[in-house]
Amino acid sequence: MRQERRKQRTRAAIQHAALDLFARDGFRATTISAIAEAADVAPRTVTLHFPAKEDLLFAADPFALRSLSERLEARAPGEDTLSALRAWMADTMGALEREDGAIWRRRLLRAQVIADDETLRARARAGYYEYEQVIAAALATDLGVAADALVPRIAATAVIAGLRELYETPEAAEDRDALLALVDQVLAFARGGIVSAG
Repeated sequence: MRQERRKQRTRAAIQHAALDLFARDGFRATTISAIAEAADVAPRTVTLHFPAKEDLLFAADPFALRSLSERLEARAPGEDTLSALRAWMADTMGALEREDGAIWRRRLLRAQVIADDETLRARARAGYYEYEQVIAAALATDLGVAADALVPRIAATAVIAGLRELYETPEAAEDRDALLALVDQVLAFARGGIVSAG
């Protein structure tokens, strides 16, 4: 148990150091050696935890697809997909804040680093596809239509695009309540589209 906590602390220190360097010097210009020095570890320790430099940005996202899928599958009777999605986000945000008080500053930095690099942007966008599929399937169940019907797919795409944009908009927030208010705007937009299409 102690060894696992030490391992997690080391991973976090490496990721935090890397993110600060990426934000300051750029993703491509930042070397593994520089990250290791900033995190006070050996370069081999960095690559043991993160075999590819991109993994420093994409490994172990707390907003995990499996967690979302489980939450949507466990919806209470009468609980619609967008309400369950909002509850999942609020719960995940709360857990993140309890673990790390600076999480939102770091997530905004991460979003900026990704936005500034075309290859990272493409990888991030590709990763959202599975989230769209899970949300579309749940919305289709809500609406009583086929999983590949147009309305749930469009609504899911709008939700994911909106949530992605939260980290790139000038309105981006650095605390849970403000961020959830923006999430509510995204979900209201999607609800409006579903209602008008119905």
